[in-house]
Amino acid sequence: MRSGGLTGFLRFRVSTSVALVLALLGNVVAAPRTPTADSQVLEKLPVRAADKTARELAALRAALAKSPANTALATELAQAYFDLALALGDPRYVGYAEAVVARFSSPLPAPLLSLRAVLRQYRHDFAGALKDFGAALALDPDFASAHAWRGAIFLVEADYDLAQKECNALQKLGRTALAGACLGLLQAYSGHMEAAYQTLQQTLLRSTDSNNRLWLLTRLGEVAAWRGHDATAQSHYREALSLGQDDVYLLAAWSDFLLDADQPAEVVKLLTAWESADSLLLRLAEAESKLQRPEAERHQKMLFDRYAAARARGDTTHRAEEARFMLRLRKDPATALQLAQANYAVQREPRDARVLLEASIAAKDRASAQPVHDWLRSSGFEDARLRRLAQESLLSGSLGSRP
Repeated sequence: MRSGGLTGFLRFRVSTSVALVLALLGNVVAAPRTPTADSQVLEKLPVRAADKTARELAALRAALAKSPANTALATELAQAYFDLALALGDPRYVGYAEAVVARFSSPLPAPLLSLRAVLRQYRHDFAGALKDFGAALALDPDFASAHAWRGAIFLVEADYDLAQKECNALQKLGRTALAGACLGLLQAYSGHMEAAYQTLQQTLLRSTDSNNRLWLLTRLGEVAAWRGHDATAQSHYREALSLGQDDVYLLAAWSDFLLDADQPAEVVKLLTAWESADSLLLRLAEAESKLQRPEAERHQKMLFDRYAAARARGDTTHRAEEARFMLRLRKDPATALQLAQANYAVQREPRDARVLLEASIAAKDRASAQPVHDWLRSSGFEDARLRRLAQESLLSGSLGSRP
């Protein structure tokens, strides 16, 4: 699962943290290299908070090496890796988190169970994740993060009744910040945009932690944009950016806002240094293509190779963005539609709905977007742009074959 939903908020508020695959190790498909000595350095990973972050990771690794059976240390190290991956958009760190967790066999304590669940849900193994979260709650019924993560999964799956139960559980536990984040997104996704904005705004007013504020400001920006309040959305995004923290989800959301506002030059300035993050490279390439920049072709080739490598590994976590790539940059609506349909069968957030609608329109196959029409009707989701696309899809092409 991408780092939307409650993901960004959870990684700062609880002691467990979601995984990409271990093997995404480069920008292009390359022949494997075998080191000739243990001391040989194959590659240095980018660490923007360089010295401090490197020292913290080294200290945790050293501590765990001295106490290899210490699950608390293992959880802390894996959490640190995952937080770095979210901040930088570099999946290798999450692979390291997964490797740390894999050292331990059952029975696992609740925090490590929950962390394993987070890793599983990122792989789209939602059933396995929910099983682990349930096991963590059986060990510790007051383990708020398990409720919050289950709520995040149910929001992604568009199961709003179950998401509501998790929001309620957080409220009963007195976790007002997590409950507010959970409820705000639930209200936004289920057709109560004004209430969602007020809930998130009130949660922001009660929050003093800069990391939590970054997440809340980002989601407020999205909700304001969905409501058509572009000036307000821009204000929220800029305030989030002013906090000076690396966050891939914020950069992606702000870039999408700028692209929708036909400001690709701003996206290029924002993302030039972010080639290592696939989701941001996609937006950079899209902006460069709009501006007919010479770098666009090279960046498209990089993305094509990365998606091919992901498919070779059986990694399906990037299908929504690959669909967008195939549609907007490769001009291949048929392939884009296949990818968007496969993605929407697993993830049903607004961004997933949008790419499926756009692909169905381009492919002139209005029946393929029926699941989105069903969701819009049942949820009442209020984004005017999405509803315009839905109307356009109803008028486009043939009925095709229903999915």
